[in-house]
Amino acid sequence: MGKLLELFEIFIAFFKIGAFSFGGGYAMLPFIEKEIVNSNRWLSSKEFLDVLAISQVSPGPIAINSATFIGYKYQFILGSIFATLGVIGFSIIIINLVSPSLEKYKNNKSIASLFKSLRPITIGFILSAFYSTYEKSVSDLFSVCIFFFSFILLHSKKIHPLFIILFSGLIGVILKGA
Repeated sequence: MGKLLELFEIFIAFFKIGAFSFGGGYAMLPFIEKEIVNSNRWLSSKEFLDVLAISQVSPGPIAINSATFIGYKYQFILGSIFATLGVIGFSIIIINLVSPSLEKYKNNKSIASLFKSLRPITIGFILSAFYSTYEKSVSDLFSVCIFFFSFILLHSKKIHPLFIILFSGLIGVILKGA
């Protein structure tokens, strides 16, 4: 009974994250951190950053990857399943309820205005996730240099992000050790 209750807790935690997040995976990160690290203490801040790193380099949406990895860390395979179903559950329900009327209201000015007002909120959530992640992971001069170096390379648009990740990881291993 205890394991079933824990699985239900995982599902509810990620269902709340999916229900109250707008703007995709990066906008969900502050909610995930609050629910998983601060409220339930299923992960430490460092473990959360590790999950984010793994989620970003894994194929698929970051929110689903994060839910899957966190669920696995907490309750293995069943935890992964319950966390992933939780994070996508609300979206599935809403899409099935809303999509039949979407065509009817697609030109409604109130609906358009609502979505337009959600854009700055989404940017705020993404910036909050950036700040929280930056604050915890860029902790010394070496980290600052890697951050700016990779940022500049990413915006040069001549180098694929995969090569930047591999190169930065290699530099980290060489200069900082494993």
